[in-house]
Amino acid sequence: MEDARIEEKVEVKGEEQRDRIEGGEQKVWVVFCRAGKLRPYRCSLPSPTPGDMVVATTEKGLELGLVVKGPAELEPGEENLPILDRLATQEDRDQWLRNKNLEKEAFKFCEERIRARELPMKLVSVESALDKSKIVFYFTAEGRVDFRQLVKDLAKRFKARIEMRQIGIRDEAKMLGGLGPCGKEICCSQFMREFEPVSIRMAKDQYLILNPSKISGLCGRLMCCLCFEHETYKEVGQKFPKVGEKVKTSEGYEGEVVSINIIEEKVLISLGNARGQVSVPLPQVIRKKKGEEKKREENKEPQKEQNPEQGKEKEKGKEKKNKKEGKGRGKTQKSRKDRKKEAPKK
Repeated sequence: MEDARIEEKVEVKGEEQRDRIEGGEQKVWVVFCRAGKLRPYRCSLPSPTPGDMVVATTEKGLELGLVVKGPAELEPGEENLPILDRLATQEDRDQWLRNKNLEKEAFKFCEERIRARELPMKLVSVESALDKSKIVFYFTAEGRVDFRQLVKDLAKRFKARIEMRQIGIRDEAKMLGGLGPCGKEICCSQFMREFEPVSIRMAKDQYLILNPSKISGLCGRLMCCLCFEHETYKEVGQKFPKVGEKVKTSEGYEGEVVSINIIEEKVLISLGNARGQVSVPLPQVIRKKKGEEKKREENKEPQKEQNPEQGKEKEKGKEKKNKKEGKGRGKTQKSRKDRKKEAPKK
């Protein structure tokens, strides 16, 4: 919870940190918002340590950040990493707190102008640079929005560069936070640095009920926690028979697999013929070998076939019919020739 830690450090008045550190170079990782991305920066020796407040330049301008990892030696090709501007001073902390009040004011004013101009957009958050040179407004919308007049209103009021940035609903949930179906704070807002792709296949591999209300988060998308244990379920699931596979048990039951409980290591088997279902521990399940079913089918096939003597009699009967038909055809052909000869010439 970097925002909370930043706020605590800003409010605590302690010894002033050095304005600039000189010497060799190392790298540290800095975050600028809660559960934000880790960004590497070069710094001079002695390097800041995790928990130190620093000022660095980003695409938004000067920002107050928190060192969360490092220091570490520079690797080849990292000589072009951005450089930390300085360690944060008490003046930087006080300015950061004043900017929080500015962001609240900007949020309220922007919402009023959106309603006045009837724009189809929803304002999510506002962030200001440390030196107030730039203010970024985050919003969501279904399509493109013409906010040129809105930008003029904001620039006239706050005398700064205005940037309108459209975000998705997953980013909105990360910024606003909230409680998930589990009763805890949503993962993306609490500790996830980046979003990972989540698919319905992950829910199927974990044998979850494919109900959108059960597997969707606050953002309306598939819950991020589906990917946390997917590899474990996939690996452990290889020991279990597949749904629809025919198995038998050590107690003599035989039927078809209906469902699998990986956590309790049990298999639910349907006995068929209205005999109900039975839940069996995995060690008691005996899977049929692949060749067994084929052998059974091969053994059943000769029983369905007719006796060889009956088959020979049928073949002989067919041959006789064919000979008779051939003789009949030959007679008809001769009779036609004879008729032509006997017919009087014109």
